[in-house]
Amino acid sequence: MAMKKVARTYSRYGREAVGVLGYLIRIHRLERKLSVAEVAERVGVSRYLIQRIESGDPRCAIGVAFEAASILGVTLFEEDRHKLTARIREQEEKLRLLPKAIHKPRTTATAVKDDF
Repeated sequence: MAMKKVARTYSRYGREAVGVLGYLIRIHRLERKLSVAEVAERVGVSRYLIQRIESGDPRCAIGVAFEAASILGVTLFEEDRHKLTARIREQEEKLRLLPKAIHKPRTTATAVKDDF
């Protein structure tokens, strides 16, 4: 039995953020006078995937998009590596202070009626 494919929707903000990253990757690639094929080879993916990333396709793997950005010199979070390392440590510390999981209270399917 075939499963029904459900269309994934993305928020406007999410689509715009992916679009900006795609533009930055394309701009940096063109400034460095690199072809799509050259970037794809360096990242280890197909030309088609790099083209999709540059066009802002939100279905592309984030790791591949970040690797392309990194190879081309696109600043993602911090320009200075030491600042990025400090930011990672800061986020790790915040996570240590938060609960590991969120458990919602279970609700009973039917409430017991004991008002005789």
